[in-house]
Amino acid sequence: MFISFEGIDGCGKSTQARMLADALRAEGEVVQTREPGGSPGAEEIRRLLVEGDPARWSAETEILLFTAARRDHLERVIAPALDRGARVVTDRFADSTRVYQGATRGDLRATVDALHDLMIGRDPDLTFVVDIDPALARARAAARSDTEDRFEEFGLSFQMTLRDGFRALAEEFPTRVRLIDGDGAAEIVHRRVMAAL
Repeated sequence: MFISFEGIDGCGKSTQARMLADALRAEGEVVQTREPGGSPGAEEIRRLLVEGDPARWSAETEILLFTAARRDHLERVIAPALDRGARVVTDRFADSTRVYQGATRGDLRATVDALHDLMIGRDPDLTFVVDIDPALARARAAARSDTEDRFEEFGLSFQMTLRDGFRALAEEFPTRVRLIDGDGAAEIVHRRVMAAL
């Protein structure tokens, strides 16, 4: 099974991806990974995408970079793991590009979907969108001490638009995407994830 976690910056999806991967390890091999990144080549592209000036790249350029990173990640990590029967839990996948570049940074969803169909060709079996108030998520993200804050620098209104985009995915793909209330302690949210699983 291939499972992804999605949501706005600071929603807690990375924590929930880790907690689910830990819970599933009792049943067999689990590969926990992330995007952008997850493979050596994709990690190099990650630095180009998540650090620096928010105006560093156009949305179109971001789509190309994310797709290149995702293709390498799929070839080198995700597909081999699934082929050998492992479960894969990833912190972000194609839905992030659908929302970040496809909907909020321009009307580019058709471009995102065309490149996805051409170069990636698969979606997770199940996607959890951790849904939380953008103001709370922004405070959480600000408390982190890292340099990967390029998308947070777009501001609160951008995060609110992202939240709407992720919620819309749950309506667009009801058999795959589950909306998870991200309010509360990590263990409480984890129980919601496990109940949905």
